[in-house]
Amino acid sequence: MRKYGYVRVSSKDQNPSRQIEAMLEMGIQREDIYVDKISGKSFLRPAYHDLMQRLKAGDVLCIKSIDRLGRNYQEILEQWRRIVKETQANIIVIDMPLLNTASAGGDLTGTFVADLVLQILAYVAETEHSFIKSRQAEGIALARRNGVQFGRKRVEVTNMFEQMFEEWENGKISARAAAGKLHISYSTFYRRCREYEAELEKNG
Repeated sequence: MRKYGYVRVSSKDQNPSRQIEAMLEMGIQREDIYVDKISGKSFLRPAYHDLMQRLKAGDVLCIKSIDRLGRNYQEILEQWRRIVKETQANIIVIDMPLLNTASAGGDLTGTFVADLVLQILAYVAETEHSFIKSRQAEGIALARRNGVQFGRKRVEVTNMFEQMFEEWENGKISARAAAGKLHISYSTFYRRCREYEAELEKNG
């Protein structure tokens, strides 16, 4: 049985020292601590990949917190299943003692309790995410009923715009110069010209 540690920080500027120190306090040798300096948004983690190649049945993997395993709880559950069920190694989450499949010598009870806690955490996380989305949808609906408009604000067709459009169309002025006189961006001027042309054709 061998004990490994996995450490991840989100960028090269972040210091992994605290996580590494926690692994050393768990009795893990420095050469058995694998460190990735990469965002959780990407699961292309070279150190984690190397660790998974070395991890064998009966080994123990220590992590500081559960979110070191993945970007979201679905991915965390998948990695947990891979390590505990497929590889048949144990996991110790230092910040959450209940997530410790090695707590009872790796027997079924310890694994069951850890699996149950993880499933509850995943359910809570997904429920919270759904609740936030629901509240956002309710807020948007209420704002719309109160007359709030969402999306990009349309540029009004003013006499000045019509003049700039005509001069630009006739080659008398550049698009950048026209946009500058209208105090809008170059891309907005082009977009508004397309909208204006479409309106002219529609009313044609």
